[in-house]
Amino acid sequence: MSNLGFALEGAWKVLAAGLVLGAGLPALFALGIRALAGGRRGKPIAYGLFAVVILGVLLGITFIVASGFGKTISFEHVYPTVVDK
Repeated sequence: MSNLGFALEGAWKVLAAGLVLGAGLPALFALGIRALAGGRRGKPIAYGLFAVVILGVLLGITFIVASGFGKTISFEHVYPTVVDK
């Protein structure tokens, strides 16, 4: 694979991570706020979106703390676990 191919592959990964973490979670939060304005039918949707945002934030904090202790997060099971590197 050429250097351009490697660069484009890396750029795609960075773009995807930026969209999911950088813009994705705030967009979900904004959709949750918008769903709250929709009345009674939007509340379950809003609470579901808020739960996804909270889980994303908690997973990010767990990743930061785990890497500070020299560990990593494994997704071998359904739920993430902190394991040695």
